Amino acid sequence: MLRVLAVDDEKPLLEELLYLLRSDERVLSAEGASDATEALRRITRAVESGPDGPDAIDVVFLDIQMAGLTGLDIARLLAGFARPPLIVFVTAHEGFAVQAFDLEAVDYVLKPVRPERLAEAVRRARDLLGRPVREQEPEPERAAVPAPRRQAAEASAAERPPEQIAVELGGVTRFVAIADIAYVEAQGDYARLHTDEGSHLVRIPLSTLEERWAARGFVRIHRRHLVALSRIDELRLDAGTTTVRIGPAELQVSRRHARQLRDLLMRQATG
Repeated sequence: MLRVLAVDDEKPLLEELLYLLRSDERVLSAEGASDATEALRRITRAVESGPDGPDAIDVVFLDIQMAGLTGLDIARLLAGFARPPLIVFVTAHEGFAVQAFDLEAVDYVLKPVRPERLAEAVRRARDLLGRPVREQEPEPERAAVPAPRRQAAEASAAERPPEQIAVELGGVTRFVAIADIAYVEAQGDYARLHTDEGSHLVRIPLSTLEERWAARGFVRIHRRHLVALSRIDELRLDAGTTTVRIGPAELQVSRRHARQLRDLLMRQATG
C-alpha cells in the first residue's frame, strides 16, 4: 500500500486532495505539506530513513504553481536523489505537461480533481512500485470468473482494437474516434494526436500506439511520427529526401522507413 505526501499551498485544495487520497484503499497513509520548503524537508527525511523507514514516502502528489519553489523545481531537485519518491503532478494548468513527463512524472492530473481520475493516478503509481493492495487475495472481479473463461474473454477483447481513444482537456474527458486521426507526433512520453479539427495530447508513448494501431493501418515513418496510411495524400522524393503530405502537413520519412512505406502505398493503390 502507498505512503503518500500531498503538496499544495492552497489549504482547501490540499484538504480535498488528502480526503480523496485517504479514501482510496490502496493508500496506507496520506500527509500534507502546504509549501515547498516543508515538502522538501519531509521528502529528505523520508529518503534518509529508507524505503522501509518510519518516514518513508512512496509518492508525492505535487502542485506546480506555488509561492517560492514551483512543483517543477521540487521535481528537478528530487531527480538528484538516489531513490526519490514517485511524482504525480496535480495542477490547474495544462501547459506544463511536457516538462512534467520529461521529469519522469507518473501522471499529470488536472484540477478540479475528479475522484476517478485521481484513482487512476494512484493505480499507475501502485503498479510502478509493484505493491498490490492485497498480495494474498484475488481481485474481486477476477475471483468471480473461472480462469479459462476469463482468459478467453481477455483474449477476445485484446483482438478487438478500441474504436476511440480518451483524451483529457481542462478536466473534461473526450473520446476521439481513431478513424479521425490523421497522424501522431511523439512529444516525450506524450503523443499528440492530429485530426482535421485540431490536436490532442495523450500520455501514451508513440511506440505503444504503433503496436496497438498497426491493424488499423497506422505505420511508422519516422521516430517522431506515426501516420494513417489511408490519409496520405502525396509521397515526394526530392534530392534523396522522402516526405509525405497529409492535408496541410508535410512530414519527413526516415530512410529506414521509406522503402516499406512506398511498398505499402503501392499495395494499397493496387488493391
